[in-house]
Amino acid sequence: MGVVGLQHFTERVGDGSGQPLLDADDGEELMHVQPSVAIVLDNHPPESPGTLYISTKRVVWLNDLDREKGYAVDFLSISLHAVSRDPEAYSSPCIYTQIETEASEDEESEGSDSECNENIQLSKITEMRLVPSDPNQLDTLFTIFCECAELNPEPVEGQEEENEWIFSAEQMVDDGEESEWNLSENPANPIGYANGDHDLARTVLELHIDDQRFEDAEEIEREARSGHQ
Repeated sequence: MGVVGLQHFTERVGDGSGQPLLDADDGEELMHVQPSVAIVLDNHPPESPGTLYISTKRVVWLNDLDREKGYAVDFLSISLHAVSRDPEAYSSPCIYTQIETEASEDEESEGSDSECNENIQLSKITEMRLVPSDPNQLDTLFTIFCECAELNPEPVEGQEEENEWIFSAEQMVDDGEESEWNLSENPANPIGYANGDHDLARTVLELHIDDQRFEDAEEIEREARSGHQ
C-alpha cells in the first residue's frame, strides 16, 4: 500500500453523529474513542470539536454536528507522533503528528500561494494536531497511538534496494563465478554482497584478502628476524 496521506472521511454508521465504518474484512478494529477533540491541520484555524476514533489501522476524526465532515489517516502515513505541551509550539496541549504525502515538490510550491483558500487541499497536509478538551487524556492517547503504530510496521520493500548487504542462507547458494565473493571462508569475518553492486563487494573482499596477506607477511618477517638472532 502506498502513502495516501490525509483523506476526507464521511463513511459513518449509526444514529446521531455516527461512528466510522471500519474495514472488518481487513481486520480493522476500534481501539479507542475520545470525545471533544479539536483538529488542526497545518497552520489552518482549529475546527469545531468532534470525536476522535483510533482503530488498529488508522486515525479518524468526525465532526459531531456535520456528518459530511471528517478526516482519516492511515498509521502507515503517520511518520511521527508526540505529545506537545510547549505553548511556544502550540497554544494548547495536543497530540502532534507528521503526515507523509505523495504530493510532489512542484505541487507543494504551487499550493503555497493558496493557503488562504477556504478549501483545504488535504494532499498537501503534512501536520495534524489533535487537541482534547481534557489535556489529562494526552498520555492515554499517546500510548494508544504507539500501540497501533506497532501494529502497522513499515513495508520491508526497501531491503531490495541497491547497496543493501544480504546474508541470508538462501542468497548464499553457489551461483557460478559470483560465489567466490558471496561469503568469506573465515566465518568470523563474513563478506556479503551488495545487491546490485557486485563490483563494490568484490573490492571489499579483495581488501579483506590483502589485509590477510599483509598480516601473513608481517608474521613471516618476524619469524625470519627471530631466526637470525
